[in-house]
Amino acid sequence: MTGVVFLLIFLQACSVSYSFQGGKLNYDIVKTITIQDFPNRAPLVYPPLSQAFDQALRSRYIEQTRLVPVSNNGDIEIEGEITGYDVQGMAVKEDAYASRTRLTITVRVKYTNHKELNSDVDQSFSASREFDAARSIDEVQDALIREIVDELIDQIYNATVANW
Repeated sequence: MTGVVFLLIFLQACSVSYSFQGGKLNYDIVKTITIQDFPNRAPLVYPPLSQAFDQALRSRYIEQTRLVPVSNNGDIEIEGEITGYDVQGMAVKEDAYASRTRLTITVRVKYTNHKELNSDVDQSFSASREFDAARSIDEVQDALIREIVDELIDQIYNATVANW
């Protein structure tokens, strides 16, 4: 009986709590966010990419922080552009043809926190996925873009407001 009581007390004392809600933001001072559209300025343009990226970026910050979106002059401002959409042959076979192809998307992001010093970010983020070269980019790009955009949003969120 004492062993059970001891075990219950021990387990209660060993609890761990995690929070994934905007890790390094001080919500007492930072309350609003402005996210500008990201124009696609890549040499090769896939028209649906910009809208898919914009929607995913907004959703992440709105769903995972307590920031209120505003159209201008937010406490935090995020802006940038899509700078790369590259399709490249990889893994050349013995017949000199590529057996794999890689799609890489690059985004430049400028994150400005007007309320907290030394937290601004201005950098490029890239992510890529490979696919079988026997398939055309038209067949796979919609699915690949969803995966790549998710990874880019993770990178951007982690570099700006998550405490990782």
